[in-house]
Amino acid sequence: MKTTRYFEERVLPKRPYIDRAWCAEIIAAPLHREEQPDGRVRFWGEVTRPGEAKPRILRVVTLTDGETIHNAFFDRRFRKDQP
Repeated sequence: MKTTRYFEERVLPKRPYIDRAWCAEIIAAPLHREEQPDGRVRFWGEVTRPGEAKPRILRVVTLTDGETIHNAFFDRRFRKDQP
């Protein structure tokens, strides 16, 4: 899995609960995919953290290639019924 320096040095230290495997799974089979105006690609998927019963929505942002992970975070505003 390819990642940016930003992801390694800023995102993961700030959000140590993010599992790289979750990011790869979401990119491979997203609930929703959307291209940003700058060409980066957003992917949303469900993950269940250890010790939690309900899944959460994780947003993974990649570079324009759609595979190099740049950012990842839990997205409380995502709705499955959005277009």
